[in-house]
Amino acid sequence: MHDLIFVGFLALVFASGFRRPFILVLAYVYIDIVSPQRLTYVLLNTVPISMIAVALAVGGWLLFDDKRDARFTPRQALILLLLGYCWCTTQTADFPLDAKEKWDWVWKALAFAAFLPLTLRTRLRIEALLLFMILSAATIVIVGGIKTAVSGGGYGELNLMIDNNSGLYEGSTISAVAIAIVPVILWLMTHGTIFRPDWKVKGFGIALIFACLLIPVGTSARTGLLCIALLALLSLRTVRRKGLYIGALALLGVAAIPFLPSSFTQRMNTIQTYQADESASTRLAVWQWTIDYAKQHPFGGGFEAYRGNHIRYDLKSAGPGAAAPAEAVDKARAYHSAYFEMLGEQGYPGLALWLLINIVGLVRMEVLRRRYRAPDDLAWAGSLAGALQSGHLIYLLGAAFVGIAFQPFVYMLLGAQIGLDSYLARKRSEGTVRPAFDRKLAAA
Repeated sequence: MHDLIFVGFLALVFASGFRRPFILVLAYVYIDIVSPQRLTYVLLNTVPISMIAVALAVGGWLLFDDKRDARFTPRQALILLLLGYCWCTTQTADFPLDAKEKWDWVWKALAFAAFLPLTLRTRLRIEALLLFMILSAATIVIVGGIKTAVSGGGYGELNLMIDNNSGLYEGSTISAVAIAIVPVILWLMTHGTIFRPDWKVKGFGIALIFACLLIPVGTSARTGLLCIALLALLSLRTVRRKGLYIGALALLGVAAIPFLPSSFTQRMNTIQTYQADESASTRLAVWQWTIDYAKQHPFGGGFEAYRGNHIRYDLKSAGPGAAAPAEAVDKARAYHSAYFEMLGEQGYPGLALWLLINIVGLVRMEVLRRRYRAPDDLAWAGSLAGALQSGHLIYLLGAAFVGIAFQPFVYMLLGAQIGLDSYLARKRSEGTVRPAFDRKLAAA
């Protein structure tokens, strides 16, 4: 019965896609985020539904979708350039078999990110993509939120539907992503058209945001706490009474402390005593190793190059009057940072490409946020650009402490950015919309 529910839902979505090809794109988004094949016992875990979904999505677009409004942007070219560069480093990787295994899913994430904006011709499609992304992530977030509320969770103890520490089911990854989607949830609660922002939508949105905030608590991920702090800071851009907002946040923070599980508060305290924390000390040692490695291998060592590291570091005691630091030795430790992941695996060229893709996205969203912030029919576009930028910034902060340089969910977010930018550029070229700045000049 459990498997039949997933099969029935996917069959319904695929059937709808034959009438509306864009739904096949949304089907792939759902499959890539939720991985229903990993949640079933027999029926789906033996079928390559991900490949089937992407083949149907691309085929449906090629054969049946209207491509007159499709635009290929420089950012899509940069993503394809990164894809090609990763292919080259995979051919000369330090660990060929491990690199091939990671390449098998990385190329799909990058290729789909380059393809996705071509399908986002309308506001409805952009919103539908974001809605599917949010609801798909919500299937994981809601489960995690409920388990946190019931049991309190704990580092490495919060089971998110499956006992598999990969993708969005990894604690630090879902903590960063859960906080990154909060600005988009707020946008859907205010400007959504598929589900009108009535009391039911807003109530669900508030509950989902609360579940998102619970995820860092349940996973005891220090990354999530930093992301929450950045979310609060970025929210200052949109609130009118900033002093009242800051006071309310401080009050809520103090009021929440007694309700936080001890496992969470104990782990958060290690932020101040990172030199005595084995996890933090290991990261610092791995980052230093990666810097030294890149000096000798400026073009990177290919995927999974961290498997060649051998690190030695001092683990200091946090207590008063502690003895001399204890020396620890480790090897094959992961990067625990997207930035060092790119540096070690793809070298300086790959890191530069990846940073350029992200920086250009942030700049373009800032341009759109300022251009369409007037309270008129285009206010939704400026607000969405701000939400996508905020989510992107939160991801980049989380990525400093988690190896999620190629996380597919984030590349879908980038695809939504490019789609929004292309949609508004096309409307401007057609003369159907005019930015607020242009309208003010005309009025003068």
